[in-house]
Amino acid sequence: MRTAAWAEFTTHDGGPLIGGLRAGSGPPVVLLHGGPGLGFGYLRDLADELAQENDVAWYQQRGLEPSAVEGPYSVAADVGDARRVLDALGWQRAYVVGHSWGGHLALHVAEAMPDRLFGVLSVDPLGAVGDGGWAEFDEEMFRRTPEESRERAREIDELSMAGKADVELALEGMRLVWPAYYADPETAPAMPELRMAIERGGEMMPSIVAELPALEAGLPGIRVPVGFVHGSRSPMPVGASTDSAERIPGAWVEVVEGAGHFIWFEAPGAVRAALRRLTGA
Repeated sequence: MRTAAWAEFTTHDGGPLIGGLRAGSGPPVVLLHGGPGLGFGYLRDLADELAQENDVAWYQQRGLEPSAVEGPYSVAADVGDARRVLDALGWQRAYVVGHSWGGHLALHVAEAMPDRLFGVLSVDPLGAVGDGGWAEFDEEMFRRTPEESRERAREIDELSMAGKADVELALEGMRLVWPAYYADPETAPAMPELRMAIERGGEMMPSIVAELPALEAGLPGIRVPVGFVHGSRSPMPVGASTDSAERIPGAWVEVVEGAGHFIWFEAPGAVRAALRRLTGA
């Protein structure tokens, strides 16, 4: 796959700095990463894929450089940062594509500022109905993790949720469960070099949970086009996408057979094709 020539951009409005990269030509697309405490670099291959047909901007959510490392860390702050990124790019309207937590955030953005969006594509997201599939996702991740590593992975997860894990410990935990994100954990690639913002992750979880009821209540009022693309063998239950789509007028779901959580890795081109369906409409 052709690698895009990425140029740096930043916000310049006096607020907390948000920095990212931009490349490509075509419909304007803002790409939101997951986590919520991860570095945005893991999306590089997806960003390259989408930039083949679109003008793509992807950025680091606050908590890690090149963006501001200080908080506050909340859903509301992240929605506000998405608006600030659109302003920095000079885009009155754009498509928003989000993966995992970023796909969930994209629905918040759709509810908060529909006047700034052409549409939303949510990629294997945390859902917006009930608990979003969170409990089922966690249990499936541990079920897929080898028994000899499972107890240690649970221990680290509990410490992380309690705010008692440092970056080194959190990365150890991520490395233990990493293969579980893929359709076939036994053949999954090694975990790439990741960056993590522990404080952000700890503060974002309560905010996400607190905002879930309002997000669910607002789904029927979303009036921009919304699509979902979900891996059939992802640890995130397919219902996270289908349950949300059922509440949104006109929303659709594409289930990619044989793909896990990182759809673009196991089914190259599938996310780009789903975005083409959205932009073509």
